[in-house]
Amino acid sequence: MDIIRVFSMNLKKYRNALGLSQEAFADRAGLHRTYISAIECGKRSIALDNVQKIADALGIDTYLLFIDNDSKNMKEVH
Repeated sequence: MDIIRVFSMNLKKYRNALGLSQEAFADRAGLHRTYISAIECGKRSIALDNVQKIADALGIDTYLLFIDNDSKNMKEVH
């Protein structure tokens, strides 16, 4: 699993679901727009405190940003 790719895709998905531009979302999260853009493009890693700011601004539980819903290699646990 590429955690940076998963996080960036989920951030963009949830932000778009709220109908927020990167700039409006960055303001809501207290972060810079170029930082949000770089995260969504998979060009930046992210500190845990910023993960929490992003989840709070999205109004979701933090763990949802790390779930790979597009993985075709999901294995069942027996």
